This record gives sequence, structure tokens and C-alpha cells, in this order.
Amino acid sequence: MVRDITLTDALDLQKTKAHILVDVRSPKEFEEATIPGSLNIPIFTDEERAEVGTLYKQVGKQAAMDRGLMIFSRKLPSFIKAFQQIESPITVFCWRGGMRSKTAVTVLELMGIRANRIIGGIHTYRQWVIKRLGEPFTPQLLVLNGYTGSGKTKILHKLREDGYPVIDLEGMAGHRGSIFGQIGVKPNNQKRFEMLLAEKLVEYADQPYVFIEGESKRIGQVHMPPELYEKKEQSSQWIIQLPTAVRVEEILSEYEPDKNPSKFLEAFELIRKRIHQPIAMQIQNDLENGRFAEAVEQLLTYYYDPQYEHSVARFAKSGEHVIQVDTVQEAYEECLERYKELAK
Repeated sequence: MVRDITLTDALDLQKTKAHILVDVRSPKEFEEATIPGSLNIPIFTDEERAEVGTLYKQVGKQAAMDRGLMIFSRKLPSFIKAFQQIESPITVFCWRGGMRSKTAVTVLELMGIRANRIIGGIHTYRQWVIKRLGEPFTPQLLVLNGYTGSGKTKILHKLREDGYPVIDLEGMAGHRGSIFGQIGVKPNNQKRFEMLLAEKLVEYADQPYVFIEGESKRIGQVHMPPELYEKKEQSSQWIIQLPTAVRVEEILSEYEPDKNPSKFLEAFELIRKRIHQPIAMQIQNDLENGRFAEAVEQLLTYYYDPQYEHSVARFAKSGEHVIQVDTVQEAYEECLERYKELAK
């Protein structure tokens, strides 16, 4: 007997950390978007799913079902074994809570493995995400802003590690927010970004304050929801100001250009025309010859800093918003002190 449960019930069970959600869709579908924290034990590979789907369109439902059954029957032992490794209670889901999840639960039941199925599948979860992103976010945002290389992301990560509420937009986007931001990280698509963000919005809904970085509307391949972006723009902005030499070191430490210099040259080509040509030629020469510190300093001076001057100046009119220090650690300590004062 298939035991259907609602998405809300499944998420509540998952929060206990003693219940596992399993996505039985193909690896590609799982990669594109899934319920955060889920495992992927697919019924079909990407190629098998494409084959069955083509049969469905070109021949008919019965032909697709027959072929799907033939494919799945061959891999039943490995499929069951994967579930047997899970010691916690299980709930499975597919796209709309249809044939794949029903088949998985039925087979598991025959092998003595109890499992639930989410009614409506991940499609229901997607609807839940869209609803959450459109709702007002009540906590006040504490926005870390400042020039490129000011250690804003490092400060956010440190705050999160120490148990403070943080929404890491760059981490959710899989992009550091600059022209070089895709180097060394794996980008997420809009659906996955929104799912991760919605989870955090719900998690922090009862917090008085939440830290966030002063990102633009677009972060790599994804876009921030308009409601959150507007709230960020209207929130308290803490401008981190560090010496240029420290910012250069921070960028070199984070991006490690010496490990993949060709990627930096490729990315630089995208902005080369926006920089005065004698300077652009010097930056390229420095990148080609491994003089990364020199290249980064030139990029800050002639490209990034001019872009930020207007937005940073707009929020730095009052001295109370500026955190002017010599190190990222000092900036972190100042942010934490301000947060504790607000939270009293």
C-alpha cells in the first residue's frame, strides 16, 4: 500500500534529522533542482529517461511503460541495495508524485522497506518556494557592503560558523558576484537558488536580524527575488573599508589565480573593452606573466572601485555605517559587536 503524505508533513519529518527524503528522478533532474538535503536514488539514468520519454511521445504510453519496466527490472537489486543502506525512515518523491515514486514505494514495500510518498512531488515543493519568496520577510537585514576584496563573504561565513543568522547569496548562487566569480565554483540555476533561499527565509523568519551581503540584482546566472532585493536596498548598510593592499591579499587568497591562470585571462577578456587600453594591456601582461597581485590592484583601481563608488557613497554618508579597519578579523569583530548591541 502506498502511503501518501503532504509536502508539509515531509518537511516537518526531515527537520527531525531522523527522516530521509529520496528523489527518484534522473541525476540531471536532481542536479537542476531538488528539495535541499535530499538523496538521489534514480529509477532511470538521464539516457534511459530520454529513451522512455521519446517512446511515450512517438509510440504511446503503454510502449513507454513496457520499456521502462524492462529497464528498471534489470537494476532492481542495486536500487533496493541503495535503500537498504539508509537506516532512517524514508519518504520518496518524483516530479508530480506519479509513476516513478509510486513504483519505487511499491517495490520497496515488497522488499520489506517502508517508505512514504510526497503527494504532488517536487512540483508541489516548487509551488511552496514561489509562495515563500513572495511573502514579506520580517527580520531586519544587516547588509555588509563595501569595495571588492573587503572580506564580506569571509565575514559572513565566520558569522554563520559562530551560529549567527546569515543568508549567503553567493553560496546559494554558486558564484562570487564578480566577472571572475564563476572560477573554482559550481554555479546553480535559478530554481536551485530559489529553493535554497526559500529554506533560509523560513528558517530565519523569527529572527530579529539577519546578515546578508550587498549583492546586485543578478548574481552570476541567477536573480535575487525583487521583494528581497528591495528590502536589502532599504536596510542598514555596513560599509567595510580595508586598505587596498589587504583587499588584494584577500582576493588572491580567495581566487588563487596561480592555480588556473587561463580562466582569469578568459574572464578578463569579457571586461577588457571597459578599461582604458594602456591599463588593460598592462593587466593582461601581468596576468600572462603571473604577476597576479599587480593585476588585481590595477583591476581594483581602474574597474571595480569606480563601479562601487556611487553605491557605496550613497550608503556611507553617515559615519555610523562605516567600519574602517586594517584586517578582516577586525571587521568581523566590529560587525559582531554592533550586532550584539542591536540584539540587546
